[in-house]
Amino acid sequence: MKLYHGSTVAVKNPSLNPGRPNADFGKGFYTTSSKEQAIRWAHIKKERENAAHAIVSVFEFDESNLDNPDWKIRQFTGADEPWLYFVTDCRKSRKHDYDLVQGPVANDKVFTTVNLFESGVLSAEAAILQLKAYKTYDQLSFHTLQSLKTLHFVESFEAEENK
Repeated sequence: MKLYHGSTVAVKNPSLNPGRPNADFGKGFYTTSSKEQAIRWAHIKKERENAAHAIVSVFEFDESNLDNPDWKIRQFTGADEPWLYFVTDCRKSRKHDYDLVQGPVANDKVFTTVNLFESGVLSAEAAILQLKAYKTYDQLSFHTLQSLKTLHFVESFEAEENK
C-alpha cells in the first residue's frame, strides 16, 4: 500500500523524534493513504513554519504488517466514541504502547468538534453525530522504531497548490 507524509522537507528516513506528543494518536510518524490529504498537510506545515517548500514523501508499506501478532495495533473504523476518547487522551499527552494506530484524521472541522467535546460543550453522543457529517481522511501513525522500519521510501515531490 502506498502511504504519503506531508512536510516541508523530503523524509527519506522517518523518525519518531520530531513528532508532537499531543497529536491525534500521540507522538509518532503520521502517514495517510490520501495523496490529497498529504498535499494539504504539507501546505499547512509550510505556512505554520514559514518554510520555502511543501513536500510530500511517498512510502510503500506492506499491509500484512497490520496483522502482525507480535505488534500492538489499534484500528478505528470511523470517528466513533472509542476513537473520540482515544484522540482526547492523546491530545492530553497521555502515552500509549501501540506500535501502529490507524483511523480517521481530525481535520479542521473535526478538530473543532473534538475541542467542543473536550471542553464539555458537546456530549460524546452529540460530538459523534457531528463527526459523522464530516468527510474524514485516514491516517496510519507509527509509534515504535520496529514499526518505522516497515516503511520503504519511494520518492518525494513538491506539493502543488490545490486548485
